[in-house]
Amino acid sequence: MQISEIYKSLQGESTYAGLPCVFVRLTGCNLRCSWCDSEFSFYGGQKMSLDEVAGEVERLSPDGGLVEVTGGEPMLQEREVVPLMDRLIEAGYKVLLETSGERPLGRVPGKVIKILDVKCPNSGEPDTFDTENLEMLQAHDEIKFVLSDRTDYEFARDFVRRHRLAGRVHAVLFSPAFQKDSSGARDTSHCLLDPQELAQWILADDVPARLSLQVHKLIWDPAAKGV
Repeated sequence: MQISEIYKSLQGESTYAGLPCVFVRLTGCNLRCSWCDSEFSFYGGQKMSLDEVAGEVERLSPDGGLVEVTGGEPMLQEREVVPLMDRLIEAGYKVLLETSGERPLGRVPGKVIKILDVKCPNSGEPDTFDTENLEMLQAHDEIKFVLSDRTDYEFARDFVRRHRLAGRVHAVLFSPAFQKDSSGARDTSHCLLDPQELAQWILADDVPARLSLQVHKLIWDPAAKGV
């Protein structure tokens, strides 16, 4: 499979934020989101076998723990990534899969925790989410919406209500988008949507969602890779 990078850091998003995690970032993505902060993963990387990837994960975290398979869009390499996730689970790791939900998820192993990043209007990739993937959701899965303004918020709010997501997944996450060229200051000044304003909207509409900040961008320089 084509791998962009494998590294150990703290999980920066989802309900697992703050926990040590090994990240396996696959190369390639078929979407071009306006706020994407990992465009470096669209091309390049190196070809690695399943044994090589699993071996590197074990080297970084020999006693098990959390592993996130991400991209790019990891499900573009479904033929290779599904056996990888199976192997990591069998080895005792808790596996997260970060995906846009644009690709079919029927073959994802049942023990994998899917984190579906549903694209909102201002991402530049609206209507790419395959709603058939909602039928693949399990109680341990999570759904994330990255928001840049009120339009994105209303889309996410209505999507959550229409599909009754609160009763179907472990968490619904509303996350303010970061400026993709942000650097320097490690604070929310780089957010395209003020987290305080988003919090007020969630409370006013009684949306069953969790406000989620990208913790890694508040710890390290927002432009840093491998964190």
